[in-house]
Amino acid sequence: MIILGFESSCDETGVAAVCTERGLLAHALHTQIAMHQEYGGVVPELASRDHIRRVVPLTRQVLQEAGLALSDVDAVAYTAGPGLAGALLVGASVAQALAWSRRLPAIGIHHLEGHLLSPMLADPRPEFPFVALLVSGGHTQLMRVDGVGRYELLGETLDDAAGEAFDKSAKLLGLGYPGGPALSRLAEQGDAARFDLPRPMLHSGDLDFSFSGLKTAVLTRVRAASPDGAIDEQTRADLAAATQAAIVDVLCAKSVRALKQTGLKRLVVAGGVGANRLLRAKLAAALEPTKARAYFPPLSLCTDNGAMIAFAAAERVKAGLAVLDADAHAFTVKPRWDLAEIA
Repeated sequence: MIILGFESSCDETGVAAVCTERGLLAHALHTQIAMHQEYGGVVPELASRDHIRRVVPLTRQVLQEAGLALSDVDAVAYTAGPGLAGALLVGASVAQALAWSRRLPAIGIHHLEGHLLSPMLADPRPEFPFVALLVSGGHTQLMRVDGVGRYELLGETLDDAAGEAFDKSAKLLGLGYPGGPALSRLAEQGDAARFDLPRPMLHSGDLDFSFSGLKTAVLTRVRAASPDGAIDEQTRADLAAATQAAIVDVLCAKSVRALKQTGLKRLVVAGGVGANRLLRAKLAAALEPTKARAYFPPLSLCTDNGAMIAFAAAERVKAGLAVLDADAHAFTVKPRWDLAEIA
């Protein structure tokens, strides 16, 4: 079965084709970073309009690269939420219109489920059950995953997520959009030991997170280092390194604790922060004594992308969890949607 998937939840337009037997056939992605940099963050209306411009050319590109015609597609998948309402509506509308015109079933997919399952596109593929660390945008969660649609929340952020801590700290340091990657690049030139930043809830005993206090600590250090508003480049780099180290330390410690509490030996890391090199290195080092193993999606699939949506749909089809009704094309999008609500 061949599934064409669409992702348009925020500032990336992604299209992909996945076969339930052969896996990923082709995918294409357009990022809106250059467009939003002028504004220092995502402008929802501009994001929606750009999705409209990009989705059809990307669809043609994917079909050509996969050697497919529209008549070869058996089902269509799209991100139904969470995300920006207008952006979600673009992908959902195109997917549903295409499905209606070809009399194909359309499958709405939870954005975070796409991220959650994306490491299974890598080789080697993690087997169920596993602990998943979801670090995507405004979400930081630890989940126990026993199978497709079988998710148990172990812990989550109580305020700012890890991605938000990266982005907000980057803004305090005067870095451009997107802040997280910019902070990580600058951190490579810094000395993390120069500033002693807090590791919020590191020793809380549970699996929840809180990063708002870290952001406040960064603000305090910035003001102390530059009373006149002019922070020198080495101080900026050292603060970036210290911020990244604090976030990574908490993510690693909580992930190791989650594995210990569940007795599992597989950790899947998914979402944009999963591309962070320090996180990958420190998790590998932290897990080595425990004989556990970490699995990451390919770097090209850490950001939002159509491949994870098409793949999640394929996995739900194989698990018998997808409704394949070619006559059902009423739809809605869910800008706010708890992963625990899906089955």
